[in-house]
Amino acid sequence: MRPLGDADAPAILDVINDAAEAYRGVIPDDCCPEPYMPAAELAAEMREMRFLGWNEGVLAGVMASQRVGDATLIRHAYVRPDRQDRGIGSALLERLLRDAAPGPVLVGTWAAARWAIRFYERRGFVLRADGDALLRRYWHIPDRQRKLSVVLALERAVPTPPARER
Repeated sequence: MRPLGDADAPAILDVINDAAEAYRGVIPDDCCPEPYMPAAELAAEMREMRFLGWNEGVLAGVMASQRVGDATLIRHAYVRPDRQDRGIGSALLERLLRDAAPGPVLVGTWAAARWAIRFYERRGFVLRADGDALLRRYWHIPDRQRKLSVVLALERAVPTPPARER
């Protein structure tokens, strides 16, 4: 496991776009472009968050964390399909959680990505009923994506969004 930087961007894109193929036919086509993550979007995201990677000869998995206000967001959690179910995602998440600042830890994902929701639930995260308000408060995503997404939280003092954001 190691921190990832700008030089790793092509490999990060390979992992994300390879793993994101699982969304095809699960989320609406207009939310699943080709490539799923373009290089310019990743470059912008890398300026805002800390990426970790898992190497097995090639980059096999990536996951990022981003501090937004009082919360740590888990972002861009992807493992190459041929390397899944080997503990890579769990190891990356464990490391990011260990390094997270005090306060809530949140993850947003597609509501239809049941496998992702189960992954986080097995690790102590719970679905939040106020997911829409949390997505508005902590993420900058298109309305369409927000409406099709959920938020899970590791219950360690997760704030209730102010009434105006609900």
